[in-house]
Amino acid sequence: MPAYKAPLRDIRFLVNEVFDFPAHYAKLSNGGDADPDTVDAILDECARFCEEELSPLNLSGDQEGCHIKDGMVTTPKGFKEAYQQYVEGGWQGLSYPVEYGGQGLPMSLSLIKTEMIGSANWSFGMYPGLSLGAMNTIMQFAPEPLRAQLMTPLTEGRWTGTMCLTEAQCGTDLGQVKTRAEPVGDGSYRITGTKIFISAGEHDLAENIIHVVLARLPDAPPGTRGISLFVVPKILFDDAGALGEPNHVVCSAIEHKMGIKASATAVINFEDSIGHMIGEPNKGLEAMFTFMNTARIGTAIQGVAHAELSFQGALRYARERRSMRALSGKKEPEAVADAIIHHADVRRMLLTQKAIAEGGRAMIYFAAQYADHMVNGILEEDQKKFELWDDKLGFFTPILKGFLTELGLEAANHGLQVFGGHGYITEHGMEQIARDARIATLYEGTTGIQALDLLGRKVLVSSRGKVVREFTGTMARFALERLRNPKMRGYSTTLARLAAQWNVLTMRIMLIARKERDIVSSASHHFLMYSGYVTMGYFWALQAQVAYDKLTDGSGREQPEFYKAKIGMARFYFDILLPRAQSHATAMTKPSRVLTRMPVDSFVFE
Repeated sequence: MPAYKAPLRDIRFLVNEVFDFPAHYAKLSNGGDADPDTVDAILDECARFCEEELSPLNLSGDQEGCHIKDGMVTTPKGFKEAYQQYVEGGWQGLSYPVEYGGQGLPMSLSLIKTEMIGSANWSFGMYPGLSLGAMNTIMQFAPEPLRAQLMTPLTEGRWTGTMCLTEAQCGTDLGQVKTRAEPVGDGSYRITGTKIFISAGEHDLAENIIHVVLARLPDAPPGTRGISLFVVPKILFDDAGALGEPNHVVCSAIEHKMGIKASATAVINFEDSIGHMIGEPNKGLEAMFTFMNTARIGTAIQGVAHAELSFQGALRYARERRSMRALSGKKEPEAVADAIIHHADVRRMLLTQKAIAEGGRAMIYFAAQYADHMVNGILEEDQKKFELWDDKLGFFTPILKGFLTELGLEAANHGLQVFGGHGYITEHGMEQIARDARIATLYEGTTGIQALDLLGRKVLVSSRGKVVREFTGTMARFALERLRNPKMRGYSTTLARLAAQWNVLTMRIMLIARKERDIVSSASHHFLMYSGYVTMGYFWALQAQVAYDKLTDGSGREQPEFYKAKIGMARFYFDILLPRAQSHATAMTKPSRVLTRMPVDSFVFE
């Protein structure tokens, strides 16, 4: 398994030079303590924890997996001790209010922490990671004093949280949820039903687990309009927070999975379990979107994490492995053959991995600033501010989740390919990265669901194309301001053309959809991938601009090679990867009948 090394130089480049997080934090009500020295210390300590404690458990955790006996799940060797260090370090409460035992720092720092932990050991990161979404939902929708009772132990990491949506008969179509919630009469409810695919649904890391559960009231209307949201503890607790009796929450099985084997994915049976409603009756799905948006950004980070880890492993191997001679002549004449990093096709794979990891990281960190503003709206009890930034973030969420997980899987496969046959065997850990990466395109909504959400709900229905116009306006202004700069002219002309094309494509689909409704479904995947490639292109151009500025004004003279590499990576992305957008542009406006006219019976011939 590749030994993870936190890419702190690239992280600090984005935080301090590209997105100016210090100035951003100065504008936040909870950003006063996030001064540069504090942020640096947090990054350094998180990197140390990930490199020294979590990374060594990644391969062994995969090989051992989780164990279940009599409904109790045991995590792999070393996980419990690592989680205790995580709790003692205060990492769970990094971006949560001081009143609940947190450190009260901006949400973006928690997302950066999540990236490092996920890159070092994604399975481990899922245990505290699911809690973050539960905490965000409880913070916004749970009434007092329930919020206070739950938030303190969750913030401290003594308890963890889950998201319980999926049932055997329904995944994405939550209108089919059958889990029942019967009112007891004292304000509580008895929850009965079975949920599947529950990440971190049962484990031995924390003393209690708080399940956030979708269920139906007895008089609920059918479909998604009749779903309410509840918190159901594994173990009951009194008003003082002291733990009492088990709550008839039973783990009947854990899934046997392709990857992330050290993360327990559980089947949970609720058997007249006591729960409490959060949010309004029959509006649970609206509240759940708070959880889902958090989870989807977290899953987008998985794409970056696996690209980074696979790149690090592949790069080390490509420098050491010798095979044949470079076509341009011997590079290492004293050796029996040249290192494979000198072969252009190997470099293509390595540079693709690096472009995905660093381009995706820039996209995540940009969105993280939106998340900071959104959370500030909650903290300040400013609903209009929350809704403004929630809408802005909502446009990027399906792009981040859908596009970056697809590219993260591609990057993981490139890493395996660089190793050749050695990548296919277990001992090097590259095949584990590919297995772990595979789930990212599936859970929290498949790529197809993200695509429909982006094109159907966010672009066509909710905004009538406004969200595209707003972001392409930012792209166009960036491009026009740099057209006279010879170093940036190539990036600028490409971005200006793509900004115009993105708007034209959106309008064309909107017009076609008036007569041909299936175009939304048939075009959505291509629209999502096109949006992703263009968005990443903008952020690579932004990084190139900063790198040119640093080299020009002399402020980058201490590390000129870093900035030159950034410029080289931007050129690679624009020359090699960004052209992929055009194939998606061509495909998305083709008539949907190409996909729909074949009768279902003709799919199979016997």
